[in-house]
Amino acid sequence: MNSTSLHRRALLASGFAAGLALPTLAPAQPSSGQPQAGPFRFKSRSGQEVDAERGFFEVPEDRRDPRSRRIRLSYVRFASTAARPGPPIVYLAGGPGGTATGAAAGPRFPIFMALREVADVIAFDQRGTGLSNAIPARPASTRPPPVFTEAGLTAWFRAEFQEAWLDWTKAGVAMTGYNTAQNADDIDDLRRHLGAEKVDLWGISYGSHLALSALKRHGDRINRVALASLEGQDQTVKRPAAIDGLLRQVDALLDADPAVRAAVPDLPALMRRVHARLEAQPAVTKVTLNGAPGEIAMGGFGVQMLAGGLIANPNTLALLPSLYLALDAGRTDVLAPFLGDVADLLSVTGMPEATDLASGISPGRLALIRREAKAAVLGEALNFPMPQLLGAVPGADLGEGFRASLRIDHPALLVAGSLDGRTPLAEQDVVAAQFTHKSRVIVENAGHNVFEAHPDVQGLLVRFFRGEAVADTRLSLPPPKFRLA
Repeated sequence: MNSTSLHRRALLASGFAAGLALPTLAPAQPSSGQPQAGPFRFKSRSGQEVDAERGFFEVPEDRRDPRSRRIRLSYVRFASTAARPGPPIVYLAGGPGGTATGAAAGPRFPIFMALREVADVIAFDQRGTGLSNAIPARPASTRPPPVFTEAGLTAWFRAEFQEAWLDWTKAGVAMTGYNTAQNADDIDDLRRHLGAEKVDLWGISYGSHLALSALKRHGDRINRVALASLEGQDQTVKRPAAIDGLLRQVDALLDADPAVRAAVPDLPALMRRVHARLEAQPAVTKVTLNGAPGEIAMGGFGVQMLAGGLIANPNTLALLPSLYLALDAGRTDVLAPFLGDVADLLSVTGMPEATDLASGISPGRLALIRREAKAAVLGEALNFPMPQLLGAVPGADLGEGFRASLRIDHPALLVAGSLDGRTPLAEQDVVAAQFTHKSRVIVENAGHNVFEAHPDVQGLLVRFFRGEAVADTRLSLPPPKFRLA
């Protein structure tokens, strides 16, 4: 998850942690008011501008259904400055639901620019996102907001998603086409459209999940991969025990500040106490709802989802002690800065939910996660609305063959942060073991958004995509500074 690519399976946590509303997705089909293919000036959010080219190509919405419509996918190409460019470097955003063009406009803009020394860099907006989105936006729900408990939010999202799925299907949208296998096939169609024999892949979080599927399906047309914050084929839902391990690691960091440690003798215990009390008796919390003042009943599950967003990166991780001390004292007003407009947090947009549901979870892993969740600090909140959406619509799951691991011989650079609370390092180690020709970069005290966390990562990426040998590397950042107010 990052500020330009909301991690949709932690729907509320992402919005809470970033303090952002979810973006309105533009339709993919061309109209008079939409950008057209060709050269343009790309502008980053920091105000920097560069020449770029916008392109489009068409694919079937569901390749398994000859009756499905064709949809237009979009990308932005940053032309290489090299005399002899290598294979195009295709950036795969996280989420699912993030946009590569959004990532290029944000803190990763300097990395996109630096990689032009090696090859064309392609910011590819995946199907269902940005200008590649052909799923009609839904009007705001007229249902009253749910109680923010696990039962309340699960019932709400299952009903909303089932209704949306039916509406989109009636409108001619092939919702079964929004999955990682089709997304991986889109990458190969993009390669053909670009006229490239092979492509390199550069991705993060869900982008790594997508890259693994592309390697499985089209590995002979992929040259090398640089992936961060790894998410394996059967890791759409993270293990609660791995998150508990991260929280114990965080709790140990409190020892560095005697005042914080005195106020919070045991952070996981404090979090459990707050969750249990609010889940049993949700607290009335003032919010913005559809642009107007409103109220919700905040349960412990809603706070667990908030924490699931905050633990992604050190800057928000540092807020945990002060937030939970205030909640323990009954002050739910401290939640307001994180909520944004609750109507945005309760929206269903299609691609993220359908994609996660299709990636699914193996029966063995589901049983393990449910056993671990019973005693875990965050329970099953981290990946909401998965696994809560399982079985909501028929025929979406891609099956055990999709989730099976594989041996990967492609050159790989794997980057991770030691304080990543979205894709914990212990889970990433399982994925990394599938790569036989890899270099690992571990950034101590970095979080989920590790590419831009340490300045040396950019140079390592350039060297790797240039074909130079990159040794296993350990970088370090200062630990987070925790706050009491």
